[in-house]
Amino acid sequence: METHLLRFSSTIPRTGLHRPIRSPPRQSKAISVSAGGGRASSFDAEAYEAERLRLDTAARDSMATVADRDIVGGGGEGEVDGDGKAWKWRIRKRIWDLMEAEGIARNPRPVHHRIPNFDGAGSAAVALGRLEEFEKAECVKVNPDSPQKQVRFLTLTGGKKLLTPQPRLRTGFFSVLESRLLAPSSIMEACTSVGVAKFGRPIGLDEKIKVDLIVIGSVAVDPRTGARLGKGEGFAELEYGMLRYMGAIDDSTLVVTSVHDRQLVDDIPTANLLIHDVPVDIICTPTQVIYTNTSIPKPQGIYWDKLSPEKLGQIRVLRDLKRRIERETGQTLPSGPSEKLPPTARRK
Repeated sequence: METHLLRFSSTIPRTGLHRPIRSPPRQSKAISVSAGGGRASSFDAEAYEAERLRLDTAARDSMATVADRDIVGGGGEGEVDGDGKAWKWRIRKRIWDLMEAEGIARNPRPVHHRIPNFDGAGSAAVALGRLEEFEKAECVKVNPDSPQKQVRFLTLTGGKKLLTPQPRLRTGFFSVLESRLLAPSSIMEACTSVGVAKFGRPIGLDEKIKVDLIVIGSVAVDPRTGARLGKGEGFAELEYGMLRYMGAIDDSTLVVTSVHDRQLVDDIPTANLLIHDVPVDIICTPTQVIYTNTSIPKPQGIYWDKLSPEKLGQIRVLRDLKRRIERETGQTLPSGPSEKLPPTARRK
């Protein structure tokens, strides 16, 4: 595959609207060579992608069920429901509906229950790539969602270390990719979920790594406060908490998001955010860069008393971390309230 399809011009102005950059058609094949510390030659890319899409569909169906349940059981418009979720779902649904109705949404579609891909994602990535904070970073953690694919590409082509999580943390933890270990023709593929599995080096909780910048996907974000809503599964918060535990990040580590201008909102009540909600410091859209100067405290780690036994049961690395802390401290960590997960959300 040719890398020039995701190459960006340094002369593109920050405020311009540009045609989104398209990826070439996916090629399904078994992997014959392992590169950059990635998986062995037995890795089957076609089977991996088929299973990823199956689990993704199941998870989105599950979240749709959860959203409907929470909205029906929550308070009225403008009120906060008992478990603090219904108001978030109302905002998410409004943005997802708006993006589809106004023709902003891009594949994968529909954008509901996803970090939504959008028209101009490439332009937002260019703006992000021109940030001084990005240019100086040596290691950048980027979410695995479609609208941030170009950011992952810029990270690798910029000679930086890319840290990206396994989708929904269901198959592992994080993987590290380095452009110096990749053939130039492989960099574009390395920006995809299959490419991460193929070329990435899986790391564990004991990895000594310093993350200089975090790029996070969003459904909605408030430019006045830095308050952010993701797609509702809480994985970005868990990833952040585990990186805090590892000592890879601290309060000074900036959090950046790239969104469409229509994803900017002014009705996220900061008083109703939870302690583990991650705020953003910088917002990049196709037309502007916004420094939020957020005063919302960043999470300090994993808040075990907010984590349900059912959620813990989904994520092996979290179970391993909990056992480790309990063994080291000799104390039993608290558990959050139980939650009823739809059958399709129960993943091994």
